[in-house]
Amino acid sequence: MNSLIGRGAETARLEALVDGIRARGDALVVRGAPGIGKSALLAVAADRARAAEVTVSSTSGVQSETHLPFAGLYQLVHPLLGSADELPVRQRDALLGAFGMVDVSSPEPFLIALAVLNLLGEAAAQRPLLMIVDDVQWLDRPTTEVLGFVARRVRSEPIVLLLAVRDGHPTSLDDSDLAELRLSGLDPHDAGALLDSRAPALPVGMRWRVLAEAAGNPLALVELPRALAAANPGNVEFLPLTARLERAFAARLALLPPGTRLLLLAAAANDGPDLTAALKAAAIVSGAGTTAHALIPAVEAGLVRADSDGVHFHHPLVRSAVYQKAGPADRLAVHAALAEVHAGNPDRRTWHRAAAIAHQDDAVAAELDQVADRARRRGAITVAVSALRRAAEVSEDPGDRVERLLRAAELSFELGRTGQIAELIALAEPELEGERQQARLAWLKEVLEENRNEGPPRILRLIAAAESVTDRTLALNFLRAAALRCWWTDSGRELRQRVVTLAERVATGPDDPELLQILATVSPIDSGAVVVERLTALRGRRFEAPMARILGTAGSAMGAHDLAVPFLDAAIADLRAQGRLGLLAQALVSLVWSMLFCGDAPGALLAAEEAERLARETGQARWQSSAYAGQAMVAGFRGEEAHGLALAAEGERTLGSGATSSAVALIEHARGVIALCAGRHEDAYGHLRRLFDPADVAFHPVTRLWALADLVDAALPAHREELKPLLAEAEELGARTPAALLHQGLRYARALLAEDADAERLYQEALNGDPAPWPIGRARLTFAYGVWLRRRRRIQEARVPLRTARDAFDALGLLAWGEKARQELRAAGEVSDLRVSSGVDRLTPQELHIARLAAGGLSNREIGQQLYLSHRTVSTHLYRLFRKLGITARGQLRDALGPSAYVG
Repeated sequence: MNSLIGRGAETARLEALVDGIRARGDALVVRGAPGIGKSALLAVAADRARAAEVTVSSTSGVQSETHLPFAGLYQLVHPLLGSADELPVRQRDALLGAFGMVDVSSPEPFLIALAVLNLLGEAAAQRPLLMIVDDVQWLDRPTTEVLGFVARRVRSEPIVLLLAVRDGHPTSLDDSDLAELRLSGLDPHDAGALLDSRAPALPVGMRWRVLAEAAGNPLALVELPRALAAANPGNVEFLPLTARLERAFAARLALLPPGTRLLLLAAAANDGPDLTAALKAAAIVSGAGTTAHALIPAVEAGLVRADSDGVHFHHPLVRSAVYQKAGPADRLAVHAALAEVHAGNPDRRTWHRAAAIAHQDDAVAAELDQVADRARRRGAITVAVSALRRAAEVSEDPGDRVERLLRAAELSFELGRTGQIAELIALAEPELEGERQQARLAWLKEVLEENRNEGPPRILRLIAAAESVTDRTLALNFLRAAALRCWWTDSGRELRQRVVTLAERVATGPDDPELLQILATVSPIDSGAVVVERLTALRGRRFEAPMARILGTAGSAMGAHDLAVPFLDAAIADLRAQGRLGLLAQALVSLVWSMLFCGDAPGALLAAEEAERLARETGQARWQSSAYAGQAMVAGFRGEEAHGLALAAEGERTLGSGATSSAVALIEHARGVIALCAGRHEDAYGHLRRLFDPADVAFHPVTRLWALADLVDAALPAHREELKPLLAEAEELGARTPAALLHQGLRYARALLAEDADAERLYQEALNGDPAPWPIGRARLTFAYGVWLRRRRRIQEARVPLRTARDAFDALGLLAWGEKARQELRAAGEVSDLRVSSGVDRLTPQELHIARLAAGGLSNREIGQQLYLSHRTVSTHLYRLFRKLGITARGQLRDALGPSAYVG
């Protein structure tokens, strides 16, 4: 096949993926310039798959379909929809709702994606499946996002997904971690061989000209000889290759009959390859009947091919050339005709009506509003934004135009598209009308500039905005943003009090979850007692996921981590079921720190690993960084110094220029713990001391308090005097808040810093006053007491707390601290065997997560729904982890995991 000259290595790579499909699934993005050979390689893979009895399903993006929600996805999976009833109900309804086959209300995109993954997995279990998607850049964005989700999860399925993307067109796959195959031009020898095989009689001068202009591009090597031969040698322009190819195809169009050109224009403007629709549109424009025979000259010219599926352009550049070569009046007329042809499909009709006008028209704008509403209900937010933007462009009334732009910007906020929000704001701002539109724009600007820490002036503007609106929800949004900025910076007591006073006035009542979050964020010390009292009273009540998450965040912000966990657990369960992965990532990050401080380091690691993955997938850098910091701290506890430092560095890199003091403080705290567990006390002190220095970017007035015990351990004995003013301040804060974690740290500090005459009493008081929800702190306090006794040569007495601490550290998964306890026991004359590595230590975080869920009685399908994996992927993980644990049945999991991996 001469179209694949010089592509031996690339062909072999795709064939290897197909050949290994039964052992392992995979995904590959094939990138390259137009005409570089992407489609030819995909065709080779398809032929190889069919010969190996692998099912092949394919689709191709069409530029005119980018505004039709899930159009590409439907083409890819519609042969499998007969088995959709076997999906879990939520997934089935989300998928069929995306295709407009049932009426649903705003299904989460990730629930649709999980449904597709399971649908494909079931089909692949019967026969391996090769999914081929060409011209991904022209797919509707909801389809591309679903394909990215699936592509990251097919390794345990007999599925290979090949995605071809044209260079120069951004897609949602660009920042993914999918493997890529980048195609470049053929080398001179192979380029010459391809050219000679297609145009063997070229004069020497023209041959060199073609080789130079084609630059190794296979399509250009085939098409340029014809174009150059027809051109006037003295009047040949030097153009970019893509423009040159489009012009070459356009030159061929000029030789076609008018009826053929009109039919090609209708096909190019139509949504998909439907020849019947193109024929009807051409007949409407011409006023005369048109038959498929009109296509014959275009087929003979090599511009299109026709088959039972319809009319297909030889290359996307042909479609582009046909559309661009036509005059504006012809394009408007064809779109108007297509609107008539698609009268039975409201979305297609409306988009063609919108493309058929060059003026403003409120009737078309109203229809586009309905398109946006339907797209939003189907989970295609990107399409809804496009519809609203076009509706704004054709709106006659300025107020309606601004309203549509603001709605589009608010939907873009749901997608996290800051660039798109900024563009829509710029279009809306000059024509704003009324207080409400001004307030909505102010809120969008706050969202857009969330990472800009401007200190008190920005907080004052947010307070003023909250005071200026009568809409309670909008006012609370402004106040929550102000509270968050108070959390980031030392804004002063007076300003914080203004936020609190206004929030109490706007809230629905004293138990309003949003009020509690504001109080805990803006005033965690002074409002701590109120927040603890109200969270305690609300414990056990049922809240919707967003409000439960807010209550959990309130608890973790002011240090009531034991109260936060039940609310966060409830929110996470609901968010999983709803497929709201963006909020799920945030809730998991909050849970990471609460679990860490409550003593479940293995559970915190699982939550952190999942949170990082989901935050990366949903584009939330700040939350991803916090998840990395949590993983780094657990690595420190486990004695994995190099791994922990690498995770902390990755968290710092992820933050980039969006670093805030609260985020940097988490990373520095993790680094301090890593160094402390590694025995590098001076380094640990350097990292932790930053949290307590108001001049340092890592200073945070609240989160530093949770690092108090770590700071004391790192500081003694070299920096004892430096601790005194820091502890005096912490004591003063402790007198104003009941935050149990702070008081545990204070009891620890008092005991370690006490003179000998008072130390034993303070150790005993601390141990007696230490509540059960804080086992890590209690184990460390017990260990410190044992060390204190040994260093005073009370050897027999020291062994008891040292043994207790060792066993507690082992049970909690704190391997580095367990080793410290063993060293102290050896110094006390008692042999203490090394902790024997278990199969649990060899499990990956995801395997451990699956194992814990399975040990809790969940089925493979239920685990898959929780972790957004197919149930077959779960089965594969269970098979691997059973071997690592040396077990053969699910009933053995709980015992095999043991207390260090299965807490609670």
